Amino acid sequence: MAIPPRASSPGGGVSPMKFGLGLSVQHSPDDSQAGRFLEHLEQVRLASAVGFDSVWASQHYLSAPFSYFQPIPVLSRVAAEAGTMSLGTGVLLLPLHHPVDIAEQLATLDVISGGRFIFGVGLGYRDAENRALGQDPRARVGRLTEGLEIIERLWTGEPVSYAGRHFTIEDVRISMPPHQRPRPPIWLAANADAGVKRAARLGDAWLMNPHTTLETLERQLALFRETRRTLGKPPAAEIPLIKECYVAPDRAGAVAEARPFLEAKYAAYRQWEQDKALPAGESFASDFEALARDRFLLGDPAQVKEEIARYRERLGLTTMIFRLQWPGMEQAKVLRSIRLLGEQVLPHLR
Repeated sequence: MAIPPRASSPGGGVSPMKFGLGLSVQHSPDDSQAGRFLEHLEQVRLASAVGFDSVWASQHYLSAPFSYFQPIPVLSRVAAEAGTMSLGTGVLLLPLHHPVDIAEQLATLDVISGGRFIFGVGLGYRDAENRALGQDPRARVGRLTEGLEIIERLWTGEPVSYAGRHFTIEDVRISMPPHQRPRPPIWLAANADAGVKRAARLGDAWLMNPHTTLETLERQLALFRETRRTLGKPPAAEIPLIKECYVAPDRAGAVAEARPFLEAKYAAYRQWEQDKALPAGESFASDFEALARDRFLLGDPAQVKEEIARYRERLGLTTMIFRLQWPGMEQAKVLRSIRLLGEQVLPHLR
């Protein structure tokens, strides 16, 4: 497979990357949820202080065996701690919502953040969520496609009429247009090849997920780029990737400290059948070493720096979003990992 060229800066060197903090909004239900949320605010303040560029919150419902903070209220509160960092949904499950509501909610968030909001959006894969919210799981793709079209049109601030299979609105103008003009960027997440092609068609960028191995990401990124070329669309300006990451003073310690929490989280993913949404040939192996290979960034600062550089080299990344905590992990380890990344890793990659 052809490897994409490294992104170059105007001066001929490697372009600087941006880095995001993906908040672990999943927790053990036995924890103090109020206490865990205060920990998130502390994480955001530290990430801002050590040079992170963005902060992200994801979405699921019915997330047993974990609790789950929902992204819009989380990011609204986090905005007060984020300094100049951008805010992103990574990702919001649009088929579960009405686009008029989401257009107004996210436009408000964009105004709150001073125009620093990124709309990370996804299809979702869990039938239980759809059924609980009264949606037919088979309608996901149609609801996503129509919902995005309606939101983009509503964000112009002009009246919108729309008659689709899933949504019908007549002469609707939202009361809160976004701060960014013409609109916030839309980063569309996808797992399967059909979703990658959909991201090329409907999104400004494909938000690559943390569950797929590097080899598959390379193949799918080539598909994304070719699809945009075929459609006559310009190359995506952003190439973002989410990654599970944990940094400790030494490699052995990083693996030993992260392993029990990552194993528990991915056991829940298998229970949710998330691996069935992955591309052909991908699975969440029960063996941790096999699961971690080309998926997780675990190590000391030098090793993690080398791994990030490898991903940048192979994929031409512009943004990497780190998930640095998993249900049950104590705050002191999360803060240490954020600090090591910000002080000993990220400065070498900008």
